[in-house]
Amino acid sequence: MKSKSNIISFVFIISSLFLAIITHLLLKDYFQQNTKALITFHFLKDVLFIIIAGLIIRFVIAKNDKRNINILEQLQSSTTEIKDSNERYDIVAKATSDTIWDWKIQEDMFVWNKGIQGVFGYKKEDVGTTSTWWFDRIHPEDSLKMSVKLYSFLEQKTERWQDEYRFKCADGSYKYVFDRGFLLFDNEGKAVRMIGAIQDITKQKEEEQRLKLLETVITQTKDAVVITDTDTSENPIPNIIFVNEAFTKMTGYKPKEVIGKSPIMFTGPKADRKELEKLSNAIQKYKECFIETISYKKNGTEYWVNFSMIPVTNKDGEHTHWISIQRDVTKEKEQQSEREQLIRELTQNNKDLKQFSYITSHNFRAPLSNLTGLLNLLDDVPVENEELQEILNGFRRSTQLLNETIDDLVKVVIIKDNPSILKESVSIIEIFENVFFQLSNQINLHKPNLKIEIDPELCITINKAYMESIILNLVSNALKYRSPEKTPKITIKAFDKDNFVNLVIKDNGIGIDLEKNHDKIFGLYQRFHDHPDSKGLGLYLVKSQIEAMGGSIEVESQVNKGTQFTLTFKK
Repeated sequence: MKSKSNIISFVFIISSLFLAIITHLLLKDYFQQNTKALITFHFLKDVLFIIIAGLIIRFVIAKNDKRNINILEQLQSSTTEIKDSNERYDIVAKATSDTIWDWKIQEDMFVWNKGIQGVFGYKKEDVGTTSTWWFDRIHPEDSLKMSVKLYSFLEQKTERWQDEYRFKCADGSYKYVFDRGFLLFDNEGKAVRMIGAIQDITKQKEEEQRLKLLETVITQTKDAVVITDTDTSENPIPNIIFVNEAFTKMTGYKPKEVIGKSPIMFTGPKADRKELEKLSNAIQKYKECFIETISYKKNGTEYWVNFSMIPVTNKDGEHTHWISIQRDVTKEKEQQSEREQLIRELTQNNKDLKQFSYITSHNFRAPLSNLTGLLNLLDDVPVENEELQEILNGFRRSTQLLNETIDDLVKVVIIKDNPSILKESVSIIEIFENVFFQLSNQINLHKPNLKIEIDPELCITINKAYMESIILNLVSNALKYRSPEKTPKITIKAFDKDNFVNLVIKDNGIGIDLEKNHDKIFGLYQRFHDHPDSKGLGLYLVKSQIEAMGGSIEVESQVNKGTQFTLTFKK
């Protein structure tokens, strides 16, 4: 523009000088004698020249202004287009959440848009301006593969490039990204610039991995998986569109034999019609349903199937498919039938045993009563033979033990036959007083060291008869199984804790080997000592009575050191 103005100015000056010189040469002789006319002429000439020059300049300036206005309008139009383009670029970048980058390859200069801050959390001052900053934030497992692929692309001078990798965020976490680049070349065909867009695909990648995991689960699970459509216009149960390998193993049908058909094809004469109707109604209402029925394999074999139908909806809440999980439960059904039969047999056997116990105890009562009466009569008959007297004493002791055993058996049968018992609030100290009264002869005989710690106000809701029987058994055992080398010592404690009452009865007797007998300690007819009065019923009866009242019992014992029983009841 400046050069053109100089040319116009130079041409105008030369033309003016040329015109002035020519005019002077032509008219100098004419005005040589007339000075006044010469002056007038020069005045008119200068005025005319100025007017002509002004018109010429006006014409040139107007033409130049017009051209400048056109150029200005073009520039304004281009600026508006560039501005609109940049606005569209920014809006698209925001809408797609893309991060735009511009790499001047020769200068190794990198420019990022605001997406690097919004998507990855970097501050403006933390964003680098070289390719090194970019590569340093690519996941180590992806960096080598991505770099080789990118530089191979640059060497091949292909215009478009794309890759997936993990890019590091400002907080140290990584996001999966899809990166696309476009390569620009100079006149010599040399790559000079590359512009790209990074898209965050973390959610898509996670969803893809989740779908792959679900696909693996569906294909590898041992349960049969059947997917159907939702069209019930032809059949009450929609047609199959997918079955997994487990379905083929369970039914014998290959996928191509069942796809496009309804699961009704697996039903038969013994199928439960009520269950199928329940399933059909659930499908009509788009509700999940679980049924069990008899189904039929490809070879006609019957089998029990546990069958579920679950509706699947899309993001708009529209029902698109049904997923059915099916399991062959034939063995479970057979085992259930066997268990039910076994329970019936055990119940009947239990009834028979109870009846036998009642009959046995009743039939033994009469002979034992007669035998006891005869032995009592013999008390008044003098027996001089010592050997005979010893036999009679042994006979009397055996009869007494047999009578006690029958009494204990009857108690056990009554407890097992009557799980619901009458309970009442009873003073614990009162129970122990009654027990000590019954054991007064043994206590006076063995003179144990008794230590009793019981709150006189402490009460418990139990069956009084059961509780006295329990305490009587445990205290009498402490006296019966005392150590011959030590003075018997019995410690009794009762205290409440967290709405429970604990009773502790501890002795220093001969103890029990729990390592050998832990599982048998409360068993029926389990004896742990060779004591002549041991029947093996006491602890079994104790545990039965405690459990009948909703309590529990624990035992700690060491041979030749003693035994401790802890009873726990709700207060």
